[in-house]
Amino acid sequence: MYLRNDHGLEGAGGATALSFGRASPVTPLPSFLERLGEWFAHVELVPDLGADIGSRTWWRGAATCAALIAGTVALSPGFSRPLAVTAPPAMTGSDYDETRSLAITPLALGANSGRRLGATGLVKPLTDTPERPIIEATATLGSGEDFAAVLRRAGVGAPEANAVADMVAARMSLGELRPGTQFELTLGRRPDKDAPRPLEKLAFRAKFDLNIEVARNDGALQLAAMPIAIDHTPLRIQGRAGTSLYRSARAAGVPAKAVEAFIRSIASRMPISRVGADDQFDIIVEQAKAATGEVQLGKLLYAGLTGASKKLQLMRWEEDGKSQWFDPRGIGATTRGGAGMPVQGRLSSGFGMRRHPLLGYMRMHKGLDIAAPYGAPIRAAMAGVVQMAGRAGGYGNFVKLSHAGGMATGYGHMSRIAVRAGQRVSPGQVIGYVGSTGLSTGPHLHYELTKNGVPINPGKVTFESVQKLSGRDLAEFKSKFNKLMSVSSGGN
Repeated sequence: MYLRNDHGLEGAGGATALSFGRASPVTPLPSFLERLGEWFAHVELVPDLGADIGSRTWWRGAATCAALIAGTVALSPGFSRPLAVTAPPAMTGSDYDETRSLAITPLALGANSGRRLGATGLVKPLTDTPERPIIEATATLGSGEDFAAVLRRAGVGAPEANAVADMVAARMSLGELRPGTQFELTLGRRPDKDAPRPLEKLAFRAKFDLNIEVARNDGALQLAAMPIAIDHTPLRIQGRAGTSLYRSARAAGVPAKAVEAFIRSIASRMPISRVGADDQFDIIVEQAKAATGEVQLGKLLYAGLTGASKKLQLMRWEEDGKSQWFDPRGIGATTRGGAGMPVQGRLSSGFGMRRHPLLGYMRMHKGLDIAAPYGAPIRAAMAGVVQMAGRAGGYGNFVKLSHAGGMATGYGHMSRIAVRAGQRVSPGQVIGYVGSTGLSTGPHLHYELTKNGVPINPGKVTFESVQKLSGRDLAEFKSKFNKLMSVSSGGN
């Protein structure tokens, strides 16, 4: 027997068919459409013209592309003459109104949409557009802006705005209003379109502790001031210094300026490099807490630092408008240096024996002569108390200041004295003006320094001073310190 793979037939050989008594199967020839379909299945009419350039497949694809282009050109209506179209006639009258009522139009064209009925003779147009009975508005005070100008900008008439400004000014200074203040206004119905709307109500937060409301009652505006309760209990925050004292304090909630003041106060008593990671900081700052929930934090009041071998406590004390830091005993920071020159000028005579320019004989010159313009300000070289201020023989107008440690300074030949006996002065404070009173050959300052009554050359003295509270100041300081220590911690 022969298999299909030997002869390419569907079944076995003829002998096999005869042996089983069956006829040999006859395969019909494929039709033309079947052969054409099989050919199209194996032929690619639109090949990639970027591959096999020059092959039979490529040429077939090029011919297809050319045929498509030729067909497109042949079927085009032309490139120079326009297409003939028919435009519908423009709608007018009721047809236009009906179409417009069914269309979706933009706001600029009236925005008519939905089903609308055309107007009939029964419709009467309004002669005037109705106004809202009231208008609620909000205005903000700009930097450098006038209070009345804000009201006028919000729609209040000028006379009424000025009247309200006068009412508020009688309760508080308008200069205290901070930029950014919000004003809530209610404007009522105006009698005619030529008149501004009347102010019915005005409410705003005038200050941290004050609300103001202006309302119209029985046709007249009345002002009501509503104070806000404020709790001034200081805020105390304690924590661990960690690797960065500044960052740790800020993370605990201390304001940035208070942290900077804390570090400066600590640095005045010890190097910041000595602050260890396990040291505990203790900070108390001013706090104002309103009943409405707002909180304002102010200046640093107390700075404390506790470590394994250190304990530093400092409290702010203000005197004559200046702030200093004192420990619980009322002792301030130690200052070192020489006495500063009390006036700007030229050294005309030094300390020691000299021939007096007027008397003509040798005598001890107990200080320094500084030539300066007439009327130049003379300032205290150190903090002290005025021991004497007045006429003193050859010194002319003379001021003597007493300082700590038995030190005293004298200022002579002044044209005018600016302090009085018993007055406390601070370094750099003006105590008088350059002149030529007493035994003097011209405008200059005689400046001398003594310790326990013994004259010292002011130009060669280096000393240290410690500010220390005493008497009533010390008692008030300790009372305030004890109150601060009773404040509980409000931070971790």
